[in-house]
Amino acid sequence: MKLSLAIVAFALAIPSATYAQDSTAVSKGEYPNTFSSGSANVSPFTNQSKRFNDWSISAGVGVPLLQSADLTSIKNGNGKNLFGYSAYVSIDKAITHAFGINLQYDRGETRQGWFNTKNAAPDASAVGARTQYDAISILGDINFSNLLRRVDNHSPYRWALHGYAGIGTIAYRAYQKDGSNKQRLMTEVKPFQLGSMFMQAGTGLKFKVNRRIDIEGRLMYVVTGDDEFDGGGDAYSAINKRSEQVSDNFFNATLGVSLKLGKHESHVMWHDPLQEIYYKLDVLANKNQDIEVCKKGDADNDGVCDDWDRQLDTPAGARVDGAGVALDTDLDGVIDLYDKCVTVPGPVENNGCPVATTGPVVETETKLEGIEFDLNSDRILPSNTPILNNAVNYINSSNGSYSVIGATDTRGTDAYNQKLSERRANNVKNYLIKNGVQTGKLQAIGKGEKDLKYPECEPATKCPEWKNRANRRVYFEAK
Repeated sequence: MKLSLAIVAFALAIPSATYAQDSTAVSKGEYPNTFSSGSANVSPFTNQSKRFNDWSISAGVGVPLLQSADLTSIKNGNGKNLFGYSAYVSIDKAITHAFGINLQYDRGETRQGWFNTKNAAPDASAVGARTQYDAISILGDINFSNLLRRVDNHSPYRWALHGYAGIGTIAYRAYQKDGSNKQRLMTEVKPFQLGSMFMQAGTGLKFKVNRRIDIEGRLMYVVTGDDEFDGGGDAYSAINKRSEQVSDNFFNATLGVSLKLGKHESHVMWHDPLQEIYYKLDVLANKNQDIEVCKKGDADNDGVCDDWDRQLDTPAGARVDGAGVALDTDLDGVIDLYDKCVTVPGPVENNGCPVATTGPVVETETKLEGIEFDLNSDRILPSNTPILNNAVNYINSSNGSYSVIGATDTRGTDAYNQKLSERRANNVKNYLIKNGVQTGKLQAIGKGEKDLKYPECEPATKCPEWKNRANRRVYFEAK
């Protein structure tokens, strides 16, 4: 029986220990990868970075009552109301705001049967017993008040409902007294043996007195897995045949106090992350918004602040993109404001319209800028497809062949950036071929971080993000 109980208890304990780990990615100065959090701005979790106390010491006293046994401590069982005593002390470690682990030592004495063994037997048939026990156990501690707390509950709290469950080893000495008024040692079990394994589970209600002290009332149910714990003697004795249960179990009601250790103001088990978020939101909502927008103004009056405007002299009336650059839909060098043929490329001297020719258009060199990519990505963005579709028409109308050149910003290693730029160039090349460009007209080349549009962005931290984004690009050059 005890072996099966131990197996079940281990099965419950192992998942708790497995998942109670810190999974925060730690930055080593390397480029983020798929096994990290995706952010380079992470730091190791150390004692210096802790904000809450997570250790405490608890102690308490109580009353054990044998409930499931051949001799019980409860009147409606095989006995009368007999009260023993118990005490416990534990070292408690909080893993999260909702889960912790306790190492606990229990000591006590249960009293059971028809009379207290300190007294004389009332008649010849009466049997009384007492059991002195010592136990060490490891308990999982679940803070249900934090675990089940409503997300819209903004109020603080000083009461918390906890649940406990765990396994351990129990040693005991069971004494019996009968009508002869002679007290005998019936069973003795030593600790740390396979036959001494036991389980206990229960609940506790904690009250936070202050930042250091908690008071808690607990009700635990102890499963000994032993039919001889109640002092009935060996398994085949007359007393142990009175009932069919093979495990003598008891309730243990205790009242205790916890001392929270550490230098911080609060303990993690009393911390509600949602409450902290709501508090910060309230502070932000009540704070004066003294953010100065467009500190440098908008010199060209294009609707884009000069703080992030990449073209500070945009002509009046020209449509611009989010970076303040005048739009040139067909990429012919004539902005849409002055282009008479907005969607068809043409020379500047002809106001952006194509010149009638008897053959295909011939260009010695052309570049397509602005095909930008997200960080650590070679995916063609939906916003770039109009530009690439215009490139398809332009290349098909030309006799020349073109290099599709990929580039990156300066984050990451040289080898990583070289491969990333090649993937970007090949993706664009494949897109053009899929949309009608002859394969022989295109050659994909990756230049990594050696071809920066903004060379001053070395390293990337020297530049605003829009410049780093502009460095992550693909463009065309005529061969």
